[in-house]
Amino acid sequence: MPRIQGVDIPNDKPTYIALQYLYGVGDARAMEICFTLSLDPQRKARELSDDDLARISTLLDKEYMVEGQLRRLVQQNISRLKDIQSYRGYRHRRNLPVRGQRTRTNSRTRKGVKKTVAGKKGVKDMKH
Repeated sequence: MPRIQGVDIPNDKPTYIALQYLYGVGDARAMEICFTLSLDPQRKARELSDDDLARISTLLDKEYMVEGQLRRLVQQNISRLKDIQSYRGYRHRRNLPVRGQRTRTNSRTRKGVKKTVAGKKGVKDMKH
């Protein structure tokens, strides 16, 4: 398996799809990298030479922020929001949706498994 930036990319996939296994590289950026380095995006990743892999790695180092560097930046941005006690930081701290989604229903991914709260039981009318 070829390694780029310390990440194994799959052999049997086309180059532009294999590049998307890197954090911070999506489909548009993967195609851009292929065209910049004049690589065939449809060529399988196992067919990339060591020289090609080195060129991809150098381009990623110089031009783009990917993997550990990008993850660190995102974490720093979130912790900055928490530190300045912004509304978004508060939402991050409480593990609630940050971007204005409703929470009365939905948002289960962010909030986790439903925690049942004992509420009012239906009051039955006591007429005879």
